Amino acid sequence: MRWSKLCKLAPVVAAVVAAGLGAPAAAEVTKTHGTGFIVRHEVIVEADAKATWLALISPDTWWQKEHTWSGDAANLSLKPSAGGCFCERIPEVDEPGRFTLEGSVEHMRVIQSYPETALRMQGALGPLQSEPVTGILTIAISKVEQGGTRLVWEYNVAGYMRYEIPVIARAVDGVIGLQAKALADLLGPGEGADASSEAPKHDEDAPPAEQAAEKPAAKPAPAKSEPPAKPKVEAAFSDLSDK
Repeated sequence: MRWSKLCKLAPVVAAVVAAGLGAPAAAEVTKTHGTGFIVRHEVIVEADAKATWLALISPDTWWQKEHTWSGDAANLSLKPSAGGCFCERIPEVDEPGRFTLEGSVEHMRVIQSYPETALRMQGALGPLQSEPVTGILTIAISKVEQGGTRLVWEYNVAGYMRYEIPVIARAVDGVIGLQAKALADLLGPGEGADASSEAPKHDEDAPPAEQAAEKPAAKPAPAKSEPPAKPKVEAAFSDLSDK
């Protein structure tokens, strides 16, 4: 279905996603709250970081056409630089009895492009476009010890919306999962990609996607008398500073 239809069918999509259809194994809605939600997906591919990056910035080669406005992924483009647009061309129509000019859609705007490491974009995808919300999609890239590349997708959405948040969160989670899987299929599944059929568990205050991509060693739990520390702003870029 196209994004426009998803607006009306979010409950149906959520039900399909709940049944476990079409999403990578490591996936879940990590948090919902009164004004938003966070979804996260993880895939491992056999391609190296350079090939992964080049594929990632070419959405016309892997983005699912069912989740475009024009019905054709070939109309998608992404400029991988700050301010660059993840956009879609709406072709003109020139047929008997009907003629329209060419149109366009801005899906997201790039706010960080760190080749072979991270792509971060801001925008309200699909049915969220009609709502006054802010969404930040981070796709973090890192090497894995057994060879290949790990991609961690995290979409953090907040703001007023007319949808029931648990329902739209599951629907959007399913769509993000389909895109992550499509890119993984293009690049080839890496070793360990299907090691678990159960989504990993995350705390509600899970750190940003870059830290998940690095897989840091677990730290001892704080004493019961001390509340767990919340992630700091610097944590969002901690793995980038050493590159």
